Amino acid sequence: MSIELQRVEEFALIRINRPEALNALSFALIRDLGEAIDAAAQTDARALLLIGAGDKAFCAGADIRELTGRDLVAQKRGAELGQATFARLDRLPFPSVAIINGFAFGGGLELALACTFRIATPNAKMGLPEIKLGLVPGYGGTQRLPRVVGEARALEMILTGRTVDAATAHAWGLVARLVDGDALAAGIAFAREFSGYSLPVLGFAREAVQRALDVPVHEGLRIETDLSTLAFRTKDAEEGMAAFMAKRKPRFTDG
Repeated sequence: MSIELQRVEEFALIRINRPEALNALSFALIRDLGEAIDAAAQTDARALLLIGAGDKAFCAGADIRELTGRDLVAQKRGAELGQATFARLDRLPFPSVAIINGFAFGGGLELALACTFRIATPNAKMGLPEIKLGLVPGYGGTQRLPRVVGEARALEMILTGRTVDAATAHAWGLVARLVDGDALAAGIAFAREFSGYSLPVLGFAREAVQRALDVPVHEGLRIETDLSTLAFRTKDAEEGMAAFMAKRKPRFTDG
């Protein structure tokens, strides 16, 4: 299978295993990816890690051969499939980490942008080159990239098709961290920085930040008030505060 779902310690791992095509996204692969995301959501994993097979590409984008000779209805449905599949990452009960180990172009970068976090190896290169084909990103790139790097940098990348290297991506905030050595091991280490906390409370925090991007500040503050109040009602909040006062490590139970 081109999409592999595995358990690696306390994490779910999705590997795009199509290295001969630089892990490009066919429509069948996108459907399989959606099924794998849904399956991961049903597990007791603490986070989802996504990586590409090999050391050349996370995902080089859509399979261009499948995009030619299609009518407008089929093209629209293809974009909707990609968007709906990537949006499933937002509904996961735990954060997701894209481990960008090489090229992340077009739909590959759009997949990474849909994850909670992105980390990258030094050889990583990222871009939305659709403009060079007379096309526009269709799997969420025009919406998520500006929210991550700002309007001006997003427009530069989208309108020129510019490729950015790992160092630039890190400086722009496109990736959270640059990692050396074993990319998967680095992804696991990164995920462990948050995976020991309460999953419900992590979810409240993610929701507060994500909803803030779409509303005025005064409405976002109300959202924060509601979600922070909900966090106080969890057993994990009681445990966390009790542990702090007792000067011991908290034992969260996701309650």
